[in-house]
Amino acid sequence: MADSEIETHDVVMIGAGPAALSAAIYTTREDLDTVLFEKGVIGGLAAITDWVDNYPGFVNGIAGLELADGLRGQAERFGADIRLGEVTEIIDQGAYKLLKTTDGDMRAKVVLIATGSDYKKIGVPGEQEFYGRGVHYCATCDGAFYRGKRLVVVGGGNSAVQEAIFLTRFATHIDLLVRSKLKASDILQKGLIEQAGKITVHLETSTDSIIGVDGKVTKVAVTKQGVQSEIDTDGVFVFVGLEPNTKFLAGTAVELDEIGLIKTDAQLQTSIPGVFAAGDVRSGATMQIASATGEGATAALLIRTYLEDRNTAYLAPEAPISELKPLAV
Repeated sequence: MADSEIETHDVVMIGAGPAALSAAIYTTREDLDTVLFEKGVIGGLAAITDWVDNYPGFVNGIAGLELADGLRGQAERFGADIRLGEVTEIIDQGAYKLLKTTDGDMRAKVVLIATGSDYKKIGVPGEQEFYGRGVHYCATCDGAFYRGKRLVVVGGGNSAVQEAIFLTRFATHIDLLVRSKLKASDILQKGLIEQAGKITVHLETSTDSIIGVDGKVTKVAVTKQGVQSEIDTDGVFVFVGLEPNTKFLAGTAVELDEIGLIKTDAQLQTSIPGVFAAGDVRSGATMQIASATGEGATAALLIRTYLEDRNTAYLAPEAPISELKPLAV
């Protein structure tokens, strides 16, 4: 296919979660031709979160799907082209980036990777069935729903121990299920000792299944040293790590950290000039919806600056850079 026949855009965003949708609101308001590709759910993890209680501006919280739909609608109102599809490869061609997609080849002046991360699952019966209705992966998001309740936390690393300690603010008791041995730092393990009255640690304990009645979690089936038993609980929090959605970048020049998150500089630019990253897929991200939307907005500002600096501004060629209007906020 000749270059002139390849679909070409100012910005292609890979992913359509809060970071990308926020960025698209900004880029499309400035008349940058913007396409978003999402292979899963538009809105990302936010869309499949039952309730978001810590997003600024919503006094009583907001349903995750409602928040995601609002971001999507706002981006589309300004002209964002959101497509269900997948980008499988990014090829650096200098001024343009060639993307291999399920819609065919596509070129972009700038690419924003905002594919996010997914929570690692333990893969036991009941985990998917009760997701958002008793099974959770974010203590700061959902812990407050369990005031005065019993909880089970699955995991033995820093995140699991830290979140278990955090959850003592709400729960009356927590059973921490550790498949082998604790791998958390010494400081966090000391914190566990200080919470001995509220946290019971079960070492060498596997989680076999999550059990519920009438749509609510009631028990967790476990095995410890070959002996099976059940633990009563009102909810389960799983902290066995995050899995970045970066497998499609294997073999490319985009540099990743040791766990597969994308490394960026202070301008949110990756190791490929013109390819940016924002949100939960970026190394150093805080894994919060509010910060993801903020990074998306920041990425849009930096993308515009990048285009200006490369003399590929979105105004007519005869218009000097000095005439560009300030980015709307």
